[in-house]
Amino acid sequence: MFEIRLHGFLLWASMGFLMPVGILAIRMSNRQECGTRLKILFYVHVVSQILSLLISTAGAVMSVKNFNNSFNNHHQRLGLALYGIIWLQALTGVLRPCRGSKGRSGWFFAHWLLGTAISILGIINIYTGLRVYHEKTSRSIKPWTIVLTAEISLIAFVYLFQDKWLYIQKQGLILGDESVTPKQQDSSSTEKQKESSSEKC
Repeated sequence: MFEIRLHGFLLWASMGFLMPVGILAIRMSNRQECGTRLKILFYVHVVSQILSLLISTAGAVMSVKNFNNSFNNHHQRLGLALYGIIWLQALTGVLRPCRGSKGRSGWFFAHWLLGTAISILGIINIYTGLRVYHEKTSRSIKPWTIVLTAEISLIAFVYLFQDKWLYIQKQGLILGDESVTPKQQDSSSTEKQKESSSEKC
C-alpha cells in the first residue's frame, strides 16, 4: 500500500504539478522580450521539466520493481507510452537549435506538440491511476478527484488568461499623455460621425 501511494504521489508531482508549472513559465516568457525576467522564466521551465523527468522515472522504476506489470489496463499502457514520450521530449529539449536557424520552427512545433501531448495524457493517466487505486483498495477517491480537478482547472485558467490579460490592459487607449476610456472613445467617434455628416451636407 505504501508503494502504491508513493507511486501515485510521485506521478502527480511530476505530471500534475511540475510539468504544468514549467509550461506556464515558458508561456509567460512569450510576453518578455529580453532581460532577467525572461531568463528566470526559462530556467523555471527547464528545472521544473528536469525534475518532472527524474520524478516520473523514479515512479516508473517503482512500478517495474513492485507492481504486477501485465499491461492489461489503460493506466499501465498509457504510463508506459508516457515514459517513452517524456524521454523523447527531454531529448528534443537538449537538441534545441539556435534561434534563426533553419530547423528552429520545425523543432519548436515538435517540442510544443510533444509537451502538450504529455501534459494531457499525464493528467488523464492520473485520473485512471486514481480509478485503479479505488478498484484495488475500495477506498474513496472522490476527495482526490475533486482536488486534482480544481488544481487542473486553476492551471488551465491561468494558462488561457495570460493572453486575455494583455488585451484587457489595452482596452484604454493612450493618446499623447491622456488615457482615453471606452466611454470617451465612443463619444469622440460619435462626434466625428456628426462632423463628417455635416461636411457632406
